Amino acid sequence: MNSLTKLVSRLAIVQRPLQVIPMRSKYRHVEVPDPGTNKQYRRIVHYPEEYTVEPLKVTNLAGRDPVTGRLVAKGLGGGIKHKYHWVDWNRHAPKDGPPLVEKVLEIIEDGCRTGHVALVGSGNNIRYILATSGMKPGSNVTTYNEIPRIPVRPKDGDAHPLGALPQNTKICCVEMHKGRGAFFCKSAGSFATIGPKVGNEVLVNLPSKRKFYLNEECMAVVGRVSNEIHSSIPIGSAQRLRWLGYRPRSGLWQRKSGIHGRKVRAPIPVMAIKKKRQSKEEPITFTLNLI
Repeated sequence: MNSLTKLVSRLAIVQRPLQVIPMRSKYRHVEVPDPGTNKQYRRIVHYPEEYTVEPLKVTNLAGRDPVTGRLVAKGLGGGIKHKYHWVDWNRHAPKDGPPLVEKVLEIIEDGCRTGHVALVGSGNNIRYILATSGMKPGSNVTTYNEIPRIPVRPKDGDAHPLGALPQNTKICCVEMHKGRGAFFCKSAGSFATIGPKVGNEVLVNLPSKRKFYLNEECMAVVGRVSNEIHSSIPIGSAQRLRWLGYRPRSGLWQRKSGIHGRKVRAPIPVMAIKKKRQSKEEPITFTLNLI
């Protein structure tokens, strides 16, 4: 009985729930993301409760985990501190009433993203949206929610449902699901094209050569994202990579052969050994002849 009671007590100890010890963040003023989420180890943005156009504070993680402070991403580190501009990814107009017309007040270069940001306003409301290559300060951008029977004539910077645009139209900031904001084509110079319409779905050709059938009510912005020369700008120096927030790397190691600068010399001549013996009593003599 004693051995049985001991076994039962051991099983009871094993089946007890483990105590979860909360982990303290190295950055006390930073909201730590939930475990299991897709965390980005470059920066953490401090979002307020309400939307604002004031630049937000940023904590650079430099490739470290915000909870433990240990290095996770080796390629990240350093970088210039930038203010973050809160971009509103929803381009929706009220269903009952005229389209929403907004005026472009200013176009800003945001250090936390590749494309430029446009400050637009209508009435007393101002917000940031992702600028297209055709936007200029003082111009107007319109947001429509109707899908007419005949495709509209698109204008750069305007937002339409996918079902309202003709084929081969360049679009950006495309929604994947209705009402959830832009999901595709948000980097500098990127754009997608509209394909044929099948029922209530529209074919969208992405720059990655992938094709998606999306709901015709998903919103998209006409044009391509601004700062299209971003990919062609040379780095120029190693210091600029440090400014951009990248840590130095050792590079790809390869074994060097003769084509990498070593001298290629002629091979050593081969030596042949011949035996000479006239009779059994005489000793054996060797001669070396270079071939």
